[in-house]
Amino acid sequence: MNDDAARLADQLIAAEQEERRRLALALHDGPVQSLSGIALMLDAARAALDAGNVEQAQDLLASVVDRQRDAIRSLRDLSFALEPIILRDQGFVPAVRALAEQLGVSEQIRIDLDVDAGEELAERVQVTLYQIIREALHQSLLRGPPTRVSIAIAALAGGAVETVIEDDGAAERRRRVFEPLEERARAVNGTVEVEPADGHGTVIRVTVPGYTAR
Repeated sequence: MNDDAARLADQLIAAEQEERRRLALALHDGPVQSLSGIALMLDAARAALDAGNVEQAQDLLASVVDRQRDAIRSLRDLSFALEPIILRDQGFVPAVRALAEQLGVSEQIRIDLDVDAGEELAERVQVTLYQIIREALHQSLLRGPPTRVSIAIAALAGGAVETVIEDDGAAERRRRVFEPLEERARAVNGTVEVEPADGHGTVIRVTVPGYTAR
């Protein structure tokens, strides 16, 4: 194994370990905490029934139902973030379009897409870019709702691929905010650059080299 291949293998291992850590934290802080709370509330509801306090037990069970729905929603979102079914079954472009339509309607923002070039990429790269796009959109919403976002994927010289995500929302100067995007990009030996947009907003450039892009 040459030096470049060994370095790439080390980066992939590190990225996978980081992804496992992120997944473990997401599970612990979300569904696991919710299910633990549900178990305690069910114990309290049973104790209330044993004591003949039916009204209290009914109130507790109503809260359990709400928490259970939140846990199901959290698990569904986590599963979708890991690999949305539409990405596996229909392809990269339909998955990105579905994401853009969902956020565009719910957040009342315009999302312009030029991502057809992504359909020719390796499956691992498609999954990574989808995750980066999804996270970048949510970051944009959190730092100041934009009115417009554009996402474009284009081939560069030498077979490399560049994904540009630009918004007109509030600018973000804290580099640590973009570290999760950089970690995901390293899984395919990619790089992330962040710069202010003309006038207002943020531009995120994700570049994947040709030897991993296809």
